[in-house]
Amino acid sequence: MDADLPMPSALPIPLGEEAAPSGRAAILARLRERIVSFAASRYAGAHAEDLAQEVLMLLHEKYGHLDRIEDLLPLAFQILRFKLAAHRRKAARRGEYDAVDVDQFPPPSDAPDPATVLEHKELLAKLMGGIARMGERCRELFRLKLQGRSFAEIQGLMGATTLNTVYTWDHRCRKQLLETLGGSWQAAGGGVP
Repeated sequence: MDADLPMPSALPIPLGEEAAPSGRAAILARLRERIVSFAASRYAGAHAEDLAQEVLMLLHEKYGHLDRIEDLLPLAFQILRFKLAAHRRKAARRGEYDAVDVDQFPPPSDAPDPATVLEHKELLAKLMGGIARMGERCRELFRLKLQGRSFAEIQGLMGATTLNTVYTWDHRCRKQLLETLGGSWQAAGGGVP
């Protein structure tokens, strides 16, 4: 065996076969170099060593009976092509090909833009001012509705005789609030509350 050829560390020599595999070990060592260079040339990059290791392990486990380079070379490259295809599919599934650097393109924020925030604040102030100028019954009705109460619950809390009475109060209060706001629910910028 050549002294300058490194022994592949992933392929341990089984006990009892110390003398026989020297030819196969040299073949696999040379084959490993070719596999790594082929995988690196096919965009495997940093994974080329790992893929070569997987191919050599498979050759060692499943094809231990082959010991000629003419048999091992085409088989190794066919296995490598399958491993490369699987690696590409896995990378595509994980989104590694179309990944974007977060520092260059930060994700969009869920926070509204300052103009929308200002528009909502102005509308809220306008609504609060309009409700403050309304009668006691309308203010109480809006307060209960904003608490999430149903019309049946409001009927009991406000002492209305029928549910239709609460509907009528609600309609009249919303109409009065709309008139207070200038006849439109839309804010100055066109947003709907």
